[in-house]
Amino acid sequence: MADSVRSTSARGRLARHPGVAPLAVLVAGFAGARYLWGTDPHEAGHLLPACPFRFVTGLLCPACGGTRMTYDLMRGHLVEAWLDNRALLLVAPFALALWGRWTWEGLRGRSWRPEIAPALQVAILLGAVAWVVLRNLA
Repeated sequence: MADSVRSTSARGRLARHPGVAPLAVLVAGFAGARYLWGTDPHEAGHLLPACPFRFVTGLLCPACGGTRMTYDLMRGHLVEAWLDNRALLLVAPFALALWGRWTWEGLRGRSWRPEIAPALQVAILLGAVAWVVLRNLA
């Protein structure tokens, strides 16, 4: 009985370890990339999810084209990725840097959350809205 309590307690501590969440994101990303590698999102008939924003409004959201962009990047087609979603391609390195820092800190046993100033949050939101408007007018 004591052994089962100890093992449950150890599993609970492991699940709360700061490195678990970023590593879970990595595993999910690899699984998604593996599926995407064998599926061309430019063609119909795949099981990739559709954009709910586009389904409801008929407009492109800020991330529309992200799956096609990722597929093209995985294949080394930078120009096609640029045409799929320019804004997302430009911010992807920043997102990867944030994930990298989250992972680094988590593996060192520290919790980490980016602190984004309110003015920068507003700028990001306005940039996303401007991108939606611009890409839907073209």
